[in-house]
Amino acid sequence: MPYLGHRNYSYWNVHKWLHEGHDRQVRAAIESLIDKDKVARYLLSSLPESTPDNVLYTFRNIREALKTF
Repeated sequence: MPYLGHRNYSYWNVHKWLHEGHDRQVRAAIESLIDKDKVARYLLSSLPESTPDNVLYTFRNIREALKTF
């Protein structure tokens, strides 16, 4: 079921926190790594385990959020 234009709540929540809490880190990773799969793997290894709302960061929801960067 769609959630605020995203596939589900977890996709929306990760999108929100990447933009609000980690925007500079994400943009720097995209600029240096270019390949968004590599960026997603890098972020997955460097971010905390979950968002401040306790939604787990996963490769899939990070990769989906990167579509908006």
